[in-house]
Amino acid sequence: MDGIIRGDISKKQVSLVLTGHEYAEGGWEILETLERSNLKASFFFTGDFYRNHEFEPLIKALKNKGHYLGAHSDKHLLYCSWEDRSQLLIDRYTFSKDLLDNYSEMKRFGIEQEDAKYFLPPYEWYNQNISEWTGKLGFQLINFTPGPRTNADYTDPGMENYISSEEIMQTIRQAEFKDPSGLNGYMILLHIGVGEKRTDKFYKLLPDLIKILQKSGYEIVGLDELLENI
Repeated sequence: MDGIIRGDISKKQVSLVLTGHEYAEGGWEILETLERSNLKASFFFTGDFYRNHEFEPLIKALKNKGHYLGAHSDKHLLYCSWEDRSQLLIDRYTFSKDLLDNYSEMKRFGIEQEDAKYFLPPYEWYNQNISEWTGKLGFQLINFTPGPRTNADYTDPGMENYISSEEIMQTIRQAEFKDPSGLNGYMILLHIGVGEKRTDKFYKLLPDLIKILQKSGYEIVGLDELLENI
């Protein structure tokens, strides 16, 4: 699909990647956890997130602390069919305008396009066309590394695909065991907020996740370092 989904598998490094659109209730707690551990993470927000006045203090704090701030589309559009990924639901003009509108909102926070070349698509769902269109705009599409179910931390008990936070943690251990290279180069994706329906917030386990990764010898690095040779 041409997007980057993993860093160098020869290095015992991982990156924490967080997305946000409607919710941000975990933001300050996540920031505090990262500060305590002296770690940098990468945050990908939609234009709607950046223009939400309630989130402005958090966005500014993340930027001031040196975390990577990137684009996640302006309106969190679904680019292609869930049933058939090859079936586009938008045209190139709509895609390009939406993404550039996202960057326009970022500019209000002093984030220039050259400062945020990585783009993480909404729903983490895309196809070859989306990846190529991203490249032609001068950006690089990335996605989480398949395996761990951390990206399902938004699910709530009313959903068929609901998974508890403890079960999510187990999938990280399972992914490390199954992959010949362990978690080397993994981009581990979480959501900065998931709303009220899910009370079992996975970000509450972020301190445990960090300890587990570091105890296993992984260095938690920023995306620029993880992907510098990719």
